[in-house]
Amino acid sequence: MTSVLERPTASRAGTVLPGITRMVGVGTAATGTSISQSALLGHLGIENPKVRSVYLNSAIDRRHLTLPEPDAAGLRHPEPQGELLAKHKRLAIEMGSQALQTCLKRAGADLSDLRHLCCVTSTGFLTPGLSALLIKELGIDPHCSRSDIVGMGCNAGLNALNVVSGWSAAHPGELGVVLCAEACSAAYALDGSMRTAVVNSLFGDGAAALAVINDGPGESRPGPRILKFASFVITDAIDAMRYDWDSDLDRFSFFLDPQIPYVVGANAETVIDRLLTGTGLRRSDIAQWLVHSGGKKVIDAVVVNLGLTRHDVRHTTGVLRDHGNVSSGSFLFSYERLLEEGVTAPGDYGVLMTMGPGSTIEMALIQW
Repeated sequence: MTSVLERPTASRAGTVLPGITRMVGVGTAATGTSISQSALLGHLGIENPKVRSVYLNSAIDRRHLTLPEPDAAGLRHPEPQGELLAKHKRLAIEMGSQALQTCLKRAGADLSDLRHLCCVTSTGFLTPGLSALLIKELGIDPHCSRSDIVGMGCNAGLNALNVVSGWSAAHPGELGVVLCAEACSAAYALDGSMRTAVVNSLFGDGAAALAVINDGPGESRPGPRILKFASFVITDAIDAMRYDWDSDLDRFSFFLDPQIPYVVGANAETVIDRLLTGTGLRRSDIAQWLVHSGGKKVIDAVVVNLGLTRHDVRHTTGVLRDHGNVSSGSFLFSYERLLEEGVTAPGDYGVLMTMGPGSTIEMALIQW
């Protein structure tokens, strides 16, 4: 028997678009202190005019961060890698718990309803993984199936959604959740260099959770259906975004190539064209765009190359302004704001877009 989610929907051109599963709840959380960019410069004692300009011209007003405590002289020193990993664990559990419970409440569900938990993070490594730690922390049924996606970067939220959507399609009526928990404060290096300034001026702490379910026959919960995914690895830019060991600093450290916006922009059309192929849709048929808050220049490059308006990316830029880049969960922060705005209409199409190391562009097509 064909479920509600599998019943075909006619697109603008009459093409049949079967759904995979449905997005039924979202929740976000942030921890630490909300710090303005100008205040952060003072906290970090940054005097270099060039470095200061990176912070002050980032289109970011505030971010949630958990900084190392100052010493008696008011100076903040780099934390050893071991302390950073401990911070990652503590913050990921704290933020992840809040985001997950908010998500389930909005989905009209309880922790006892959860059947699969997929946790995403790139700001630290945990064994056992975050999914197991949260199951213990929150008293989730220990029989709950789980998965952990570690190290994929800012694009990983959509990679996880692709995986959990497949799980959901195979388990009608059962609730799955994608949880992105990024404690970017636990991945900071404080050395005063321009390389670390680019990273430290951009990323903030945050977690976001999304619940999905494949409705059974005769059921139809509110929320957009997930229709299709598209993925593209720009192998020529494999090292443009990376998080690897820095021998000089004796810790892991982010590296972001200044050419990233142009790389993403130049390849965005390839992915959207693949996403819409066979659907009968044009870009102009997409009513809602939820793009990763990767940074001002990245957003500008996507807008220009996909022919979007500033209104199309209003939530993307709003999340960047208020939270900075919260890595894999950024697009879900935007999705939450879109739902709160209450402007979507039945039949509207939306595109979710994330970018990250690889260099990678991920997209998903959804419909309300």
